[in-house]
Amino acid sequence: MAAFTVYVDDNFHYQDADERYEHGTFEHYADAVVVCRRIVDEFLVAHHKLGMAADDLYAQYTAFGEDPFISPDDAMRRFSAWTYARQRCQEMCAANG
Repeated sequence: MAAFTVYVDDNFHYQDADERYEHGTFEHYADAVVVCRRIVDEFLVAHHKLGMAADDLYAQYTAFGEDPFISPDDAMRRFSAWTYARQRCQEMCAANG
């Protein structure tokens, strides 16, 4: 059975491999996705403010958040932290009222 490793890059140090760390290895791709989502969600929750626009929260994430990814990549179920973050920003900020 394949193993899937979650690595985490730092958006503040974009493309700096020295800032990358290994978060863990998982037997199932779905388990790795859960961990990746949790990493993104933790940043978004910590930086979200009442009344904040989704674009502003997303800009914070892409500038300073952690960018988890899964290796090996699975073309049929590819996880993108930035795509997930954009969706979550929309959901969280829409709840502001």
